Amino acid sequence: MSDAAQPTAAEVRAAAEAVKAALDRHLAAVERRSGDDDPAVYEAFNELAAAAEEYDELLYDRYDEVTPFEIPGTEDTLPPYTGPEEPNALSVLIRRDYTVVEPQRLIAQAQRIAAVEEDSTRGAANGSAHGALGILFGEYEPDEIASRHKEFGLEEGDSTLWVTAADLPPEPGEWLDAPFDQIDPQQVVCRFDVSAVFDDEPDDPEDDEDDDLEPLGSEDDLEDDVEEEDLPTQR
Repeated sequence: MSDAAQPTAAEVRAAAEAVKAALDRHLAAVERRSGDDDPAVYEAFNELAAAAEEYDELLYDRYDEVTPFEIPGTEDTLPPYTGPEEPNALSVLIRRDYTVVEPQRLIAQAQRIAAVEEDSTRGAANGSAHGALGILFGEYEPDEIASRHKEFGLEEGDSTLWVTAADLPPEPGEWLDAPFDQIDPQQVVCRFDVSAVFDDEPDDPEDDEDDDLEPLGSEDDLEDDVEEEDLPTQR
């Protein structure tokens, strides 16, 4: 960035003051919250996130420094909410990705289902992974498959859950032909994401130094515990 385009010191200071004010508003909203889904808390959260992001950008542009805060990227992932303040209907959209790592296990599970139910139609389809998937997802709820995915030869990938608000529920059958085509991101109340990218944590240099100083003949019994992180994006 050229010197002419850099923010002034006064602009950086003003952004810092905006963060302080947003912190006070957020705390006040939390202290007065009326429930888990208090819209005032969501609004204060988004204002604080926006103020912190603005300050971080100006601080970097002016001084080549960053803040230690990690703000969920609400503005990067979803536009500002314009849906009803008091929604009368909602839709829950879920995407879960899997990798088929053991096709034979997947097919074997489908064969067991077909054998138990003695369904000849299913029996004709379970000779391939494609047919097996139809059988398994026709038999089990998605949540059960998610909890038992290893039994079915599947490996979990990223997943996301979106909650959208509306004034009126859709008519029966209205969106069945294209269930995901009419989703308005500005109607999304909140979303919850799960991804392996959230599990990546830098190694602790002190741990590495301790390993280097360990005497010969000792056993290294370190175990890395990786926890799946669910980051909600609140409104």
